[in-house]
Amino acid sequence: MEKQHILLVEDDVNFGNLLRDTLLFNDFDVTLERDGVQGLRAFKQGSYDLCIFDIMMPKKDGLTLATEVKEIDNGQPLIFLTAKGQKEDIIAGYSAGADDYLVKPFDTDVLLYKIQAIIGRKAAETEDEPDELILGNFKFFPKIRQLEQGGESTRLSPKESDLLKLMIAHRNQLLPRSKALLKIWKEDNYFTGRSMDVYVAKLRKYLKSDERLRIENVHGEGFRLVDES
Repeated sequence: MEKQHILLVEDDVNFGNLLRDTLLFNDFDVTLERDGVQGLRAFKQGSYDLCIFDIMMPKKDGLTLATEVKEIDNGQPLIFLTAKGQKEDIIAGYSAGADDYLVKPFDTDVLLYKIQAIIGRKAAETEDEPDELILGNFKFFPKIRQLEQGGESTRLSPKESDLLKLMIAHRNQLLPRSKALLKIWKEDNYFTGRSMDVYVAKLRKYLKSDERLRIENVHGEGFRLVDES
């Protein structure tokens, strides 16, 4: 079986080497870069199952790097590993498109579990998904996370795709907020709730060109994807 390839961008030499060796020992293929500029260059030159970024780095910080990576491939899974553990830091990380956010110091076993969960979720998407879903004048291809309309296409991130699928499954009905959080984020708390709000806003932006579609907030309860087509 082909090894899963991880792009690790960490400026702390000792920590970066230790984490790279740990991932190698656990049978991952790892590319290690020391700053955001080198990290972006490596991302453009390779193909990665997961990116792991520090936030405080020279030349280009991890949040900027993540934003630029998402502009290239909106569906690229990534994790932030950082010493920045304040609430606003965590929200900024999820807003930049992170699938997860771990504050240093952390348990290596927890990181390995999260890596396998994110990569496993990505792999599972291609197994049991319908080939095509119709939403207004959009075509949604879940297996490749592609949203198409009139010849234009957008590749969704894993969480955007999961959330849109769940909304479509509850089309014109209430999607409880807690159900979406537990199913997709595996936790229902303040941070995951703020993260989900970011993804809901992104989906609204993608769908706004079809006036027959809208995502309504149901105060205190959840969301409703209204399809009047």
